[in-house]
Amino acid sequence: MAEIATCLPASDPVAIAEAHKIDLTVVGPEAPLAEGIVDRFRERGLRIVGPSREPARLESSKVFAKDFMQRHGIPTARHVTAQTPAEALDALRAFRAPVVLKTDGLAAGKGVIVARTQAEAEDGIAPLMASGSPLVIEEFLEGEEASFIVVSDGENVVPFEASQDHKAVFDGDQGPNTGGMGAYCDGRILDAAQTAAVMDTVIRPAIEGMKREGTPFTGFLYAGLMMTAAGPRVLEFNVRLGDPEAQALLHRLDSDLAPVLDAAASPGGLRGVKLAWKADPSVCVVIAAAGYPGTPKKGDPITGMENVDNAVLFQAGTERDLYGVKTAGGRVLGVTSSGPDLASAIRNTYAEVAKIHFDGMHYRTDIGKKGLKRW
Repeated sequence: MAEIATCLPASDPVAIAEAHKIDLTVVGPEAPLAEGIVDRFRERGLRIVGPSREPARLESSKVFAKDFMQRHGIPTARHVTAQTPAEALDALRAFRAPVVLKTDGLAAGKGVIVARTQAEAEDGIAPLMASGSPLVIEEFLEGEEASFIVVSDGENVVPFEASQDHKAVFDGDQGPNTGGMGAYCDGRILDAAQTAAVMDTVIRPAIEGMKREGTPFTGFLYAGLMMTAAGPRVLEFNVRLGDPEAQALLHRLDSDLAPVLDAAASPGGLRGVKLAWKADPSVCVVIAAAGYPGTPKKGDPITGMENVDNAVLFQAGTERDLYGVKTAGGRVLGVTSSGPDLASAIRNTYAEVAKIHFDGMHYRTDIGKKGLKRW
């Protein structure tokens, strides 16, 4: 990013925006949204894209999200909230494995355990509740996962095309959940009827529900969905342009995003706005550091990035020193490419991934392959 923009320390974003007369701020991470950064900007008359603190609780609190969905008739999995480990053990009796356990607060995409057995579920309770947070226990849903993201000005909604994230660290959706090991975007993930069902049963009720409760939702609303035989069910809400889906989505976007973001910062600004999309599917493969999603290994030199010529190389957990670029986080790089069909997009992306090396690097080799099985 430093090659195309001026990077500043984000110790006080409000002061930075005022000092540099920033026209528009777009919030990427979830933590500042949960802490109310949008409220602070608006109090100073600064334009910003994102939800205020109260609607941001759709992501920062799983309990709040479940209660909100219940209030507004938004379809989700059957669930129970437990306040203590003893309550959680007791509540497990109402579910058959597999069962899903979710810690209440922010966990960078890693506070979820899909327990395949009752014993695994029981063992997962203590670690997820170690911070004292409540635990949501919910039924395991069968179907095809989809990520559906929209941008709203508090009233109007502009949908992005559906994408599909890959949360588990290993191929075949094995191993612990991560913040995302890759994603693909293809216009066939949801058909017109499914898209309409998502908008009618999930997105519009959420936006209208927030407005009725006096906390209009502005910015990006991300619905993680399970497309079941009975229709869409919400697995989770995020309140940002989720990553790595964002990398695959923006690679396919055929509209200028800047005026859309500018419009989203003004009440009613998105009325009549539509996005155009390239036909070619896109694929993003995340290259992670050794140890991720636990404690990642840092400081390893990265080689081969200069040879990537048929992909956009998004840097996440990296830093530059006098000797070059080295690893500095769990998810290190996102390699994103496209092709005339999904199979080509997958081949093109992995051909670029193969050019990169650092000690202990890890990536899934099956990103997008679920789509190949469907079509």
